[in-house]
Amino acid sequence: MMDKTRILFLCTGNSCRSQMAEGWARNLLPPDYEAFSAGIEAHGLNPSAVRVMREAGIDISQQQSQTLNELEQKHFDFIITVCDHAHRTCPTPEQGQIILKRFDDPPRLTESVTTEEESLEIYRRVRDEIRIWVNQLPSQIKQANN
Repeated sequence: MMDKTRILFLCTGNSCRSQMAEGWARNLLPPDYEAFSAGIEAHGLNPSAVRVMREAGIDISQQQSQTLNELEQKHFDFIITVCDHAHRTCPTPEQGQIILKRFDDPPRLTESVTTEEESLEIYRRVRDEIRIWVNQLPSQIKQANN
């Protein structure tokens, strides 16, 4: 039996982007991948992220917002930082190969919108961008390993 490729999606608060990425990875990637998410801090699950993922058929409501320290006993093959702050404060490469893939921060972008529908559209756009990228992740990992 082959070992699974362990992936950590890391962001600042582990509330939105990294949670969506974990949800997509758990549902889209082959079974020889194992996905986790964490943050530099733990801000709790973002309700809008949960809602738009549910709209796409993915339930992330049972995922836990956690800090990187809570996973320090785990080794990851790849640590994917989804924002600059997490990338700057990311663990050392001995803990896994680090990949930076920036995604817009929906909570920050929605600060200036006036309706719930405008807000949800931002979350949906980022959700869909993450889905497309996660779907391509196995081929990117294969290239990184060659």
